[in-house]
Amino acid sequence: MNLGYIILGLVFLILGGNWLLKAAVGMSLRLNIPKIIIGMTVVSFATSAPELIVSVKAALDGHPDLSLGNVVGSNIANLALVLAITVILSKIDVEKSFYKTDWPIMMVASGLLYYFLSVDQVIDFNEGVIMLGFLVLFLVYLLKFQKKAVVVDEISEVEPTMQLYKIVLFLFVGGVGLWAGSEFLIKGAVNLAQDFGVSERIIAVTVVSIGTSVPELAASIIAVLKKEKAISLGNLIGSNIFNILAVLGITSMITPIQLKDVELLNYDIFWMLGFSFLIFPLVFFPRKMRLDWKDGFILLILYGIYLFTTLG
Repeated sequence: MNLGYIILGLVFLILGGNWLLKAAVGMSLRLNIPKIIIGMTVVSFATSAPELIVSVKAALDGHPDLSLGNVVGSNIANLALVLAITVILSKIDVEKSFYKTDWPIMMVASGLLYYFLSVDQVIDFNEGVIMLGFLVLFLVYLLKFQKKAVVVDEISEVEPTMQLYKIVLFLFVGGVGLWAGSEFLIKGAVNLAQDFGVSERIIAVTVVSIGTSVPELAASIIAVLKKEKAISLGNLIGSNIFNILAVLGITSMITPIQLKDVELLNYDIFWMLGFSFLIFPLVFFPRKMRLDWKDGFILLILYGIYLFTTLG
């Protein structure tokens, strides 16, 4: 039953996030906001909405390890599961923005998260402001210097002149979907942890984080099979940056995130930092600016070791 709650919650979150995205982009297009700005701001925040809602509700309900574990686990899964399976199916060429901005910013954001937690095991309002401020500076830099590097496919999937009633409808059902999804997901995750006698952290970094990474994985596999569009390493790295700076930043501004299970700090975050760092040499060796099946298997094997040691 609890696993059913988690699955139902994920379904509502995915649908709610998609409806909210359509409403946000539709409204932006009606207001004649340039697509490049929509892509960098509206789409990025809308696609992070499910993780944000879950993190805020979990923290408010007294389950901060679900908030932190979901973000840390999702960042690990994005690189070690989604990227791994994608490059096993089809090699990808890496853009120069990877080493110029994407990877360095991801490492700085990850380091910032570790530093804030290691100081007093809490992310408070002021630290949330710093994280969100850093994200804004990053977005401004991208808009000013790297406009050509930003490609957002979701915008083309929305009607350019969506009627106002449709925007309101998508906004309403999207919000309801996100709320219902967070209720089901958190209830299922907390009960599942209690039933199996494990910590909420373990459920968050495994079941919940893998579940929230399913949409990215499905989209990547479909894109590979259809050969319709380029798979971008930058998209996954961008998702990791938003998970830390936007999701945890905004959540901590609403309510402080107090770490309960120190294993998140002493173990999981080091795996997240390790996978984030590992991507850099994999991009350059053995073939420069390319990831293929060999890199995918390395990441997947290491992810298997992480799950085995975490659950063991």
